[in-house]
Amino acid sequence: MMTPENQKKHDEKLKRMRDALSLKEPDRVPIEITGGQFMVNYAGYTMAEVIYDTSLEKIKIAIKKFLNDFDPDVVTDLGLSYFGEGPGHEMQGSKTMLISGMKDSRISEDSIQQFIEFPALLDDEFDEFFSDRTGWYFNKFLPRVSTVMEPFKDFRINVNHRGILDVANSFSRPDIREAIERMWAISDFYREFRKKAALANREFVEMGYPSFSGGIAVVPFDKYSDTFRGTALSLMDLYDREEDIERYTNEFQQEMLGTIRSYNKDGSKTGKYVSLMLHKGMDGFMNDEQYRKHYWRHLREQIETIVECGMIPNVFCEGKYMSRLDCLAEVPKGKVYYTFEKMDMAATKKKLAGIACIGGGFPSALLIYGTKEQVVDECKRLLDACAPGGGYIFKLSAGLNKAKPENVEAMFRTVKEYGKY
Repeated sequence: MMTPENQKKHDEKLKRMRDALSLKEPDRVPIEITGGQFMVNYAGYTMAEVIYDTSLEKIKIAIKKFLNDFDPDVVTDLGLSYFGEGPGHEMQGSKTMLISGMKDSRISEDSIQQFIEFPALLDDEFDEFFSDRTGWYFNKFLPRVSTVMEPFKDFRINVNHRGILDVANSFSRPDIREAIERMWAISDFYREFRKKAALANREFVEMGYPSFSGGIAVVPFDKYSDTFRGTALSLMDLYDREEDIERYTNEFQQEMLGTIRSYNKDGSKTGKYVSLMLHKGMDGFMNDEQYRKHYWRHLREQIETIVECGMIPNVFCEGKYMSRLDCLAEVPKGKVYYTFEKMDMAATKKKLAGIACIGGGFPSALLIYGTKEQVVDECKRLLDACAPGGGYIFKLSAGLNKAKPENVEAMFRTVKEYGKY
């Protein structure tokens, strides 16, 4: 249960965020910064220690310390950093993601996760990809991305007349049986993990910090590139396989829109985020015509659908996005939240003022390598450019990783004092 004091704090922070998101001026600029790796180290732990602590006690200590010491305006929850998931992740036999502490990992004991990208859909497999997606998943894709699924690379079911015995024998092959049992164990692990994570996240909210987590959406071209073809091949495909791109992205878009519509059927997530992390839409990856045809039209439709469902599109534009600002302005006014990595934030504010709330743009690297004076100066520069008129939330360009504690303190203090309206 939330105490009356924490409820008051929660409601004040929630109003501050909602005012900014609806393009109003709150009492001060809200701070939407979560702890990341910084809070783990700040509490005296390594990433491997909290990732492999399935009790979640260590990460709970780290999150609570971060919230109490720095007092942001949103909750820090377990998020996407694999906190407490170490054994479960190893059980999956992933070939695409490295986390600290895993066996034979090529990263240190104190690193954020690292994605390994490679093509999983090869040039000669498109006919099979479109005609027998399930077979392709089992025989090609899944064995390539997971050691658990390797036995399925030559898996076939030969069914004779009403031959359920043939099916039973196929699935009872020793290596297939072992793979299925491993999948049951993975499912069991995550069923219990989700229960513990939900309880932990509730504790953080009850400390007086609002949560905006509502769901995740993926732009179809990012799915095509990140999951199946890899960056290099997907960009070549814009010229060599344009029809295949259109066929898949149009198909996946309908699935994604259905997922978005499922998030808020009972109205309980009204005002919550549906988060989109844009990977392949940045300047230079596509020309303007390609961006509108293969990226923006799907992103815009997802944004409009999220708004129709009463939720907030929380769109993180990775990389430079200056050439995309005309597109980003073509959305329902006062309903969208864009955050940025590498932008001229003054020009961005000018373009999107009265249209969308903006955030981001503060260089995370400055918190690692800069001085307190440089941090304060950059905070003030951003606040001067973006705060007037409202519709601005202070956020970093990337994660809060190996920052200096004195720089983090200076950042929070400056925004809270200098960011008052």
